[in-house]
Amino acid sequence: MSYSHYDRLTALDASFLGLENHNVHMHVGSVGLFELGPLKGPHGGLDMERVWAASDVNLAHHARFRQKLAFVPALGNPVWVDDERFNLSYHVRHAALPPPGDERQLKRLAGRIMSQQLDRGKPLWELWFVEGLEGHRFAVITKVHHCMIDGVSGVDLMSAMMHPDKDAALRTPPRWVPRPAPAPWRLLADEIVRRASLPLEVARGGRMLLTRPRQTVTALGEAVEGLGEALWAGLAPASATPLNGDIGPHRRFDWLKADLEVAKGVSRRLGGTLNDVVLATVAGAMRRFLRNRGERVEDLTFRAMVPVNLRATVDRGRLGNRVAFMMAPLPLAERSPEGRLRAMSETMQRLKQSRQRHGAELLEEVSDRIASGLFMQVARLGARTLPYNIVVTNVPGPQVPVYLLGAPLREVYPLVPLFTNQGLGIALFSYDGGLFWGFNADWDAVPDLHEIVEAVAGECDALQRLAANAPASLPARAMPRRSGRPRQRSAARRRRTVARG
Repeated sequence: MSYSHYDRLTALDASFLGLENHNVHMHVGSVGLFELGPLKGPHGGLDMERVWAASDVNLAHHARFRQKLAFVPALGNPVWVDDERFNLSYHVRHAALPPPGDERQLKRLAGRIMSQQLDRGKPLWELWFVEGLEGHRFAVITKVHHCMIDGVSGVDLMSAMMHPDKDAALRTPPRWVPRPAPAPWRLLADEIVRRASLPLEVARGGRMLLTRPRQTVTALGEAVEGLGEALWAGLAPASATPLNGDIGPHRRFDWLKADLEVAKGVSRRLGGTLNDVVLATVAGAMRRFLRNRGERVEDLTFRAMVPVNLRATVDRGRLGNRVAFMMAPLPLAERSPEGRLRAMSETMQRLKQSRQRHGAELLEEVSDRIASGLFMQVARLGARTLPYNIVVTNVPGPQVPVYLLGAPLREVYPLVPLFTNQGLGIALFSYDGGLFWGFNADWDAVPDLHEIVEAVAGECDALQRLAANAPASLPARAMPRRSGRPRQRSAARRRRTVARG
C-alpha cells in the first residue's frame, strides 16, 4: 500500500467549521503595530522580500499552515492533508494605506479583511503586511481559521514567528515536500474501522466498573453531573438585546490600549483576579451602552461566554483548540463599579467550583470517541437558543518585547469571531506591560461601536479611581526592571488611547 498522510480534526475544531456560514465567519485574528526600523527597504517602504523569506522559515515549525481540508466521503468528517499547490505569496500579502495612513484607516481595512471568509480550498490563514502607517510604522493583520488555533496556540504561533532577540539570525528553512493525500476510499475505510473499534472503548470502561466499582461509579456520577451543568449552561437562553439579532457579513473593528499593571493594581486593592476586573469592566460598559439604547438593564439576563484554557504544559506548541466555555452572568443591574467587581468575583468563583468546565470536556471527548457530530449538534442548538450575549476572551502574552526581523512589536489587538445572533465580541491580549482590547462587531448591529470602546475606557478609569483610594488588600509587587534599560512610566503611558474606527 502506497504511503499517504492525513490528520483528523477534533470535535471542537470541526465544530468551528460547522458553525460557519456566509454571515458567520469563524476566523480569529489580530492587528499588530510594528516600528519599521530595520525592515525599511531600499525604496523606503517595507522590505517584503525579507518578510517572505522569514515567513518561509517560520512555517517550518507548523506543518498545519501548509495543509488544507479534505472530507471523508459519505460521512463528511473533515481531515487535514498537505496542499500540493501551496503558494506562500497567496497567504502572505502586501498592502499599503493611502496617506496619511492613520489608525482609523487601518481599522477600516482590518474590518474589510475580517468581513471575507477564508477559501476552504486552500490552507485557512492569511497575513496582511500593511505599510504606510504614520509614525514610521507598519501593521500585520493576521487571519486564521478557528479550527486551526485558539488563543493560547495563537500565542505559541506568535512566539514561532517572532523572537525576543532583535538580532536573531534567519535560518535556512528545510525543503518542504508535500506528503501524498490518501485516496477517498482510504479515508472512508479508515473511518469505518475507527468507528468499529469504539465498542472496545466501552468494554474497557465496563471492565473498570467490575474491578473498581466504587471509584468508577463515583467518577461516572460526577461526569454525568458535570455534563448536565455544561448542557444547561449551553442551552439556557439569555435575554435578547440589541446586540443579539441576525448579523450580516460585514465587520467593524476597533481597539483600546490600557496599562496592564494598573489593571493588576485594581485587582490587588479591590480584590478578585485580573479576569474578574476585565469582566466587571465589560459589565459596566454594557450597562452604559444598553441604557443609552433604551434597555432596562435591571430586567436582563446578560451572559458572557468566557473561554477557559485546558492546555497542559505538554500541549504547548501544538495547534488546534483546547478550551472549554463557561457562561458567566454579568451584573448589569449593579449600579457601582465596586459592586460589579464584587459580584463578578463571586460569580467566577462559583463557576470555577462547578463541574461546568469538566462537563464540557466530557461532551467533547464523547463526541470525539463515540458519537461523532454530537458536539456540533449541541453547538448549533446553543447558537439558536442564545445562551450568551457576547464573548469575552482574555489571553496572556509575553511580557518582554518581541521582534520580527529586528522590527519591534509595539501593540497587538486581538479579534474573536462573531457567532450566530452575536453582534459583539471582545478579546484581550496582554503584552509587554500593555493590556490590549480588540472589539469585533457586526457593521449594522453596532454602528456605534466607538461608544462601547469609550464606555470601556470610562469603566477602566472608574475602577482605577476606586483602587487609588482603597487600601491594598495584598502587598504591592514591584515591577521588575528589564535588563539593559530602565523602565520609565510616564503619564502618557498610563493613559488609555481611544480612536474611533
